[in-house]
Amino acid sequence: MNKSDLIETIASSARISKAAAERGLNGMLTMMSSAMEGGERVTLAGFGSFSVVDRAPRTGRNPKTGEVVPIPSRKAVRFRPGKHLSRKLGEY
Repeated sequence: MNKSDLIETIASSARISKAAAERGLNGMLTMMSSAMEGGERVTLAGFGSFSVVDRAPRTGRNPKTGEVVPIPSRKAVRFRPGKHLSRKLGEY
């Protein structure tokens, strides 16, 4: 599912226009991004939570030459599924 599919699904299930669904989705994504940029955790009950974690620096290897390459530290987004989502996925 991509963003367009999600907008169509939101619009049909909420019985609103695609434009309104897109504004709502964009607003939610902007809010989530802003919160995570500020170091906050975003939790959607029953679905899961998004948080920012620090990745430590490490060394990697160039697969073509075998040369050792330093990989700098960085921030990454981590998703942890909620209990409800985990149970649903466990059924399959």
